[in-house]
Amino acid sequence: MSELWEDVTLEQVATDVTVGHVGPMADQYVETGVPFLRSLNVEPFIINTNDLKQISREFHLRLRKSALKPGDIVIVRTGKPGSCAVIPDWLPEANCSDVVVVRATPRVRPSFISFVVNSSAAHHIDAYTVGAVQQHFNVGSARKIRFRLPPIEEQDRILGVLGALNDKIELNRRMNETLEAAARAIFKDWFVDFGPTRAKLEGRAPYLAADIWPLFPDRLDDKGKPDGWITSTIGQEVEVVGGATPSTKDAAFWGGDISWATPKDLSSLSTPVLLSTERQITKAGLSQIGSGLLPVGTVLLSSRAPIGYMAIAQTPVAVNQGFIAMMCRKRLSDVFVWLWTQANMETVHQNANGSTFQEISKANFRPIEVTFATPDLLRVFDDTARPLFDRMVSNEKENRALAATRDFLLPKLMSGEVRVGDAKPFV
Repeated sequence: MSELWEDVTLEQVATDVTVGHVGPMADQYVETGVPFLRSLNVEPFIINTNDLKQISREFHLRLRKSALKPGDIVIVRTGKPGSCAVIPDWLPEANCSDVVVVRATPRVRPSFISFVVNSSAAHHIDAYTVGAVQQHFNVGSARKIRFRLPPIEEQDRILGVLGALNDKIELNRRMNETLEAAARAIFKDWFVDFGPTRAKLEGRAPYLAADIWPLFPDRLDDKGKPDGWITSTIGQEVEVVGGATPSTKDAAFWGGDISWATPKDLSSLSTPVLLSTERQITKAGLSQIGSGLLPVGTVLLSSRAPIGYMAIAQTPVAVNQGFIAMMCRKRLSDVFVWLWTQANMETVHQNANGSTFQEISKANFRPIEVTFATPDLLRVFDDTARPLFDRMVSNEKENRALAATRDFLLPKLMSGEVRVGDAKPFV
């Protein structure tokens, strides 16, 4: 290990280590304003814009202490303590709560701190995380994070290796966002707006391929759907099942090799692709779940706390009681059912009930109407949309491999155990 590396604490290499806004926020959110980051928006190495809130500029100016700018480092305090990311250039201004905010001195790259916190600082964060109900990491403990700091030139070399992996992961993630948006747009045009049929009614020019355009009817029936299309219920078209949790007091049910999903497994997905689960059960545990082992291609919808997380299982999986699981063995494909559920999420919520928290039961879900096309057009849709989803699966698998490589190299590079030249063959 180089003698030029220094032992430092986070506060020694920062101009400021402070905390984001603390206090109630629900009545401060507006439709359009300054982005307001919460802990759920900060994942290791990335800022997640899912459910990103906005606050007024006036309120942002009042919260000057927690205002953010590109290059600031944010560390989650509650929820998933220790998740760390750098504010990117595409977020020129923002504000925040539930995070520690770090501003680096010129002797350390912000991204280097992000890699430190997401790797070698994990034990420190775990040791100083408190709270029985909700885990919490405080700003005082953040200041004491200790690590070895190489010269700036070596930092840049390390970041060149790790950054290349992260850049490819981020590229794949953004590509998947584009692919998902494209699939949703096609579904909405064909099966929600009935765009091609309406275009024919209005005498507009064809905008789909010559072999696809004739498959759409040229008029709507008296119920407002394309002539000849079918209206059924989702319960008639797919097999809808739920799940269960084997007794956690019986060790014989846990620690096997069978994937067992909870809505938490879906909550952290950036792409609706389930490749693995946090917990596994044994065959004895599986015997406690009436729906058994669900096949690849099962569409999963979280049915409570909250309703709406979705994924298509890419591994055989058992599920707990927090799911509507849909096995697509009849006329509708898994990709169609995934997109249909996303497009009808408002209806799903309208059919939910519950005094403590909203839940959509299987009995209330099955009668929801689904309108779909003739078999030849369903096949064309699947031929169009499935390659988009398959590419999403491929990108997600590649990201798992890239992340595994990064996580293997991360602590070794950050401690000086492995030098950059030796790490490049792994990359």
